[in-house]
Amino acid sequence: MNKIYKGGCQCGRIRYEITGEPLTIYACHCKECQKQSSSAFGMSMPVKREAVAIVRGKPKQWTRRSESGREVSCLFCGDCGTRLFHHPSRNPKIANVKPGTLDDTSWLQPVGNLWTKRAQPWVHLSEEMLNYEGQPDEYSKMFEQWKNAKNG
Repeated sequence: MNKIYKGGCQCGRIRYEITGEPLTIYACHCKECQKQSSSAFGMSMPVKREAVAIVRGKPKQWTRRSESGREVSCLFCGDCGTRLFHHPSRNPKIANVKPGTLDDTSWLQPVGNLWTKRAQPWVHLSEEMLNYEGQPDEYSKMFEQWKNAKNG
């Protein structure tokens, strides 16, 4: 039986459950993620979209064009504004969960960094992680790195 990951927005009006395992976790340093997170980077935890269930509330959605030129649908709480998920147009089978919205964040450990050419100068990137100057064409190396880290 899979573990159930639970999370929600800051005000508690939206709650979700994830019934599948994360494919990886990474930090993105693009300007859009910096704005969205109000910080130096945003984090993403891709999971199979079918594994995500909204159990309370209904997120609002808007679509933006990413720095790579692809469309991303952004789901968030219309009351408190917490960003919950991104649905990338490049892969309709994936939901990028914003993992800071999980109830338990103690286990989060990114294995990679995207858009490092946009990283703030004070951010120190580990050479042990997978680092991409921009948007990678595919994520198989990050999926493999995550699997190895979990099993290692």
